[in-house]
Parts: sequence; structure tokens; C-alpha cells
Amino acid sequence: MRRTFFAALAFLLLAPEPQAAGPLSQEPLYAGVRVYYGPGDGFETVDARLINGARHSIDMAAYLLTDRALVTALGRAAMRGVKVRLYLDGEETGRSAPFEQIADAPNMEVRLKARGRDLMHLKSYQVDGRTLRTGSTNFSVSGEVYQDNDLIVIDSPQAAARFRAAFERLWARPDNQRIGLR
Repeated sequence: MRRTFFAALAFLLLAPEPQAAGPLSQEPLYAGVRVYYGPGDGFETVDARLINGARHSIDMAAYLLTDRALVTALGRAAMRGVKVRLYLDGEETGRSAPFEQIADAPNMEVRLKARGRDLMHLKSYQVDGRTLRTGSTNFSVSGEVYQDNDLIVIDSPQAAARFRAAFERLWARPDNQRIGLR
């Protein structure tokens, strides 16, 4: 045990220090991955750009969706023919939630996880089967502008497909509440 501890300590002390690669918010880390840290890295513009660029579909799993500008962008996407599916935590109802304003839009479908002990805590969405947005940031002004959070954008059909498979399992739960079906 003592020998293992000293070997690990020597490794840490002798390993070269990582080199700074410039601002993470401006450069892909690798293979189309961008990482942003807030507050102050413009999260709200990242989401607006992704949603406004959608052509076919947006599947969003959101613990909290209270940013009215983001909700408006989702509604506009649905109105221009993008199929938008929102899967939200069941606690979203009863607070005059902003999503209720767009729930009846054409091409919009909303489902709420049944209320219970366990939260639906994801903060992710896929756009057009090619881009995944994920991270710790809630879709709220506080989460996007004031809180210490990260936001990760991955331009990868494989990453988007992996999220979509998980999304389909959530979406298919028999106890979900359906809102605004057209």
C-alpha cells in the first residue's frame, strides 16, 4: 500500500503540467466539441443560435424551462415547421410556466414526467440529428447568466443519436402527462 501511494505521488509530481489551449468558449476542444463556462460566456446566444438554425427537429429534455426568450425561439421553430418535442420534469406545471404559451403550436408536443420522488434532471437537446447541447445549465435566465455552470455543444450525429435513444425511452413512459397535442 505504501509503495502504491508513493508511486502515485511521484507520478503526480513528475507529470508535465497541461498547457493552456486558449479560451474554451472560442475553440473546439476536439472533433466539433465546444465547452462554455458561466457566468459570462454567452450561454443564451449559444442556445438561440442552435434553435434558430434548426431545420427538421428539436428534442429537448429540460428540468427547468423558464427563459422566455428560449421558449419563444422554440415556438418560432415549431411555427416554421421544425418538429419540437419537449420533455419536462413534472414540477414544471402550476407555476404559469412559459412553455404553456407555446404548447398548442403546430409541430409542438410536450410531455411531463409524472410527479414523484425522482426528478427528470436533464438539461439537453438535439437539433436535426446532428448536434447535441448538454451540460449543467438549466434553461433559465439564472442558469444561463448568473450561475456557475457549463454548457457543452457536440457536433456529432453519433452523440445526437445517443441522446435521442435516451430521449425516446423517457418520451415513451406510460405515466407521462401529454400537453398540447395536435
